[in-house]
Amino acid sequence: MHTNCPNCNLRYEKEPGNFYGAMYVSYGISTGIFLVTAFILYYFFNDPPLNVYLITILAAALLLFPLNFRYSRVIFLYLIWKS
Repeated sequence: MHTNCPNCNLRYEKEPGNFYGAMYVSYGISTGIFLVTAFILYYFFNDPPLNVYLITILAAALLLFPLNFRYSRVIFLYLIWKS
């Protein structure tokens, strides 16, 4: 994609605050990651101690952060896209 319009030299850029809504989508995805991880630990690992929950959920959230970051923006774009 061009950075400037070839005819009028208008600079293409996103409007300010374009991806603020993606933060809400990211929050929902993160909550889902937390809940699914806690569910798996509770039902498949016989309710381990609290520190195991904290470490495992934190590790899962950190490992999936790059995917969460990218997909929350994509999902938000699909939510606001007007065709």
